[in-house]
Amino acid sequence: MVLATDRLRPVDVASVIEGVLAGDRRAVARAISMVEDGAPDLEALSAGIYARTGRASTIGLTGAPGVGKSTLATELVRAEREAGGTVAVLAIDPTSPYTGGALLGDRVRMQEHATDPGVFIRSMATRGHLGGMSLAAPEAVRVLDAAGYGEVVVETVGVGQAEVEVAAATDTAVVVLSPGAGDAVQMAKAGILEIADVFVVNKDDKDGAGDVVRELRQMLHLGAAGPWDPPIVRTSAIRHEGVAELREAIADHRSYVETSGALERKRRARLLQEVESLAAARFRVKAAAALTSDGALADGVVARRIDPYRAAAMLTDETAAAT
Repeated sequence: MVLATDRLRPVDVASVIEGVLAGDRRAVARAISMVEDGAPDLEALSAGIYARTGRASTIGLTGAPGVGKSTLATELVRAEREAGGTVAVLAIDPTSPYTGGALLGDRVRMQEHATDPGVFIRSMATRGHLGGMSLAAPEAVRVLDAAGYGEVVVETVGVGQAEVEVAAATDTAVVVLSPGAGDAVQMAKAGILEIADVFVVNKDDKDGAGDVVRELRQMLHLGAAGPWDPPIVRTSAIRHEGVAELREAIADHRSYVETSGALERKRRARLLQEVESLAAARFRVKAAAALTSDGALADGVVARRIDPYRAAAMLTDETAAAT
């Protein structure tokens, strides 16, 4: 765990990089804190670990609050450890800049794994990362990847746009629903149905689970069939039921994307989009500063002497010349 006082100490980036690559848990925690905070040395950190990334399998776990994602994540961790693998869980909460997300709740729910050296559990919220959660999460996943964890589970708190983007930025996106919450309709409105590679109807022991499965199948059949037909897995995580079937479905999807070339294409597109978004975020900051400092340009726009398109072109040229 990274204490508040740790954030105030100067960071020896070289030592952090060395520790991450060696799998040192404290170094990994410090590196993720650097990602959250948008630390000045973040570029150096990224450069130091990037060549050692791209090896981990990443699983996005998303769904409405209360569907049992954390319990399901705990079961996936247990199963992976029993199979001899190492696993990290990154719980994303973009709404809490002060508490670091659902840190205490996650650690209580996953207490059985807290002292396991083959497991790393961390909640994360962005505080200063350029570009917000959709760019902070991939860098945090790369830290865990570089540290040697074979599987990284990214759990999102809700079904907003940021959560959809984070879940979609994984190798396999798992969407979790449960009976009695109108989840399928909510998912459709949020656009999550489109990003799912595997569906899970959790709390299968409760009334209405079969209705959720039928409703989900009907919604899936409304669109054109794609090359991958997302399976629907029924689980009761609290009863340890259906987890083996879920792992099999995830493994099947992994095999499909690897053999079809979809994994390489997806990762390539994801990385290039990330570079584009980072560049756009940096340019936006510089453009805002240039617009603030150029009173004549701002006054010209307000006085209707310069139209916004012309002002943007002038600002683009000026900012580009400054870089």
